[in-house]
Amino acid sequence: MKHILIPTDFSENAQNAISYALSFFKDSDVTFYLLHVSLMDEVDEDECYYKIPEAVLDKKVAYKPSDRLKFELKHLKKHSKNAKHHFFAIHEYIQFIEAMRKHVLEKEIDFIVMGTKGASQWKGDVIGTNTGNVITKVKCPILVIPEQASYSQVKNIVFPTDFNIFFKHRILNTFTEILHHTGALASILYISKKVQDLTALQKKNRNYLQEHLEDKPHNCYFITDENIETAIDTFVESHHVDMIAMVAKNLNFFQRLLFKPTVEKLSYYTKIPFLVLHE
Repeated sequence: MKHILIPTDFSENAQNAISYALSFFKDSDVTFYLLHVSLMDEVDEDECYYKIPEAVLDKKVAYKPSDRLKFELKHLKKHSKNAKHHFFAIHEYIQFIEAMRKHVLEKEIDFIVMGTKGASQWKGDVIGTNTGNVITKVKCPILVIPEQASYSQVKNIVFPTDFNIFFKHRILNTFTEILHHTGALASILYISKKVQDLTALQKKNRNYLQEHLEDKPHNCYFITDENIETAIDTFVESHHVDMIAMVAKNLNFFQRLLFKPTVEKLSYYTKIPFLVLHE
């Protein structure tokens, strides 16, 4: 059985992440933990209310966070089509990252699934503060679901890498587990600003990765482009990529691709889910 942790602030992006998680693990035996963390200064719940979407209820009703969480749980149980799906709600009044770490450890969480940003983020932000902190501070594989992502069968997962880091067993085991779960092709993508030979270290890491994937369908691509973001965006479109896998340790890639992309009008971060791999 898999244990999946889904933080929610009841925003549309969070709802979309929940929907994606249910579809992605639709045939699996899974326990889902729905976690809402109230701000420290919102301990008095009477001062903090959320509204149930009109699409769900005939009229707007104000709910306390704890009541809203109960409603979400009841809604998920009612509409889940898999008898092997189990749902639990958690409401915490501690710091967000503290809550995430606590339940990842206590519940032996296999994956975190969350949206790119919550209700309080600026529309121009690519990724919200909470999601960014989870990526960098919580040692657990994460599926990051953009606001415009909708579930479809995952057939191609691109894995951008510069081959400069050693791929530890946990990284590769998680990656191959997702490949097995989806039956997807792994597209290993190396992007360089200019044509140049790989160093001895890069070749060693590339060979190790390919050896680990030898029983999985995979291809290796070498692309020369001045800009990493546009290269990946073009590759995603031309190769019909359904998911982007990245190693959390490779902060340079994350800075360029998710946290602070330098190119506007890229589409991958608005509709393509990210699989974040941790050591």
